[in-house]
Amino acid sequence: MGWLDRFRRAAPPAPDPAEDALAAFRAGDYAAALALWEPLARAGDARAQANIGACFAEGMGVPLDPPLALKWLTLSAEAGHPPGQRNLAALYLRGGRGVETDFARAADLYRRAAEAGDGLAQDMLSWMLLEGEVMPADPAEARLWAERAAAQGVAASMTRMGMLYHHAMGVERDVAEAARWWSRAAALGDADGQAMLGAAHHLAAGVPADGVSALAWLLRAEAGGSALARPFMPAVRAALDPAGIAEAERRAKEPLP
Repeated sequence: MGWLDRFRRAAPPAPDPAEDALAAFRAGDYAAALALWEPLARAGDARAQANIGACFAEGMGVPLDPPLALKWLTLSAEAGHPPGQRNLAALYLRGGRGVETDFARAADLYRRAAEAGDGLAQDMLSWMLLEGEVMPADPAEARLWAERAAAQGVAASMTRMGMLYHHAMGVERDVAEAARWWSRAAALGDADGQAMLGAAHHLAAGVPADGVSALAWLLRAEAGGSALARPFMPAVRAALDPAGIAEAERRAKEPLP
């Protein structure tokens, strides 16, 4: 082996601007991330275009600018990049300065991204099919997309699966299956899933009656911002003695497994 071969084998890998940008973004250095993404985006990189568009849409590292977000996200979406389609759908869903709300366009983009396998788009499509405001309600299809999103670890879809089974929407009612889905979502930190698991323990719906566990999950849910916890809180507290309340409060502060 010659010296040139040895030098090549020992040479460090070339820097990857896309990975460096993502690392900077995750560290909160949005300006550095944008500086690395810009040349990639101008060269036609759909992922960089989607990321720049998302930054303009949310005001991360740059002033909030919906028209610029629309420009970059449209380029990414037209290139077939699922996160670009999903973020463009979110922009059309809420509208903003210089961007007209377009529910039909948003629904189409969410569906395209969902069909391409984007878990967060699958979750949103499931939600829209269940709510029936942006598109006609279809609980059976909502369950299909929620299952696919849940399989990718999207906790909100796990909570929705629990709701579908609990309320018999597109499936036969099965409170044990509902509680199983809420348990998975709760363990991943979804506040609504935690609220519903707490309520299930309070009502013995699919899980054993357990006031301490009920209050612990409801407290986590309330701290996470779930409005679903509030209606159950007075009755659950009233059923416990001071020692039980103290134990629930202790559990609620523990890290999730």
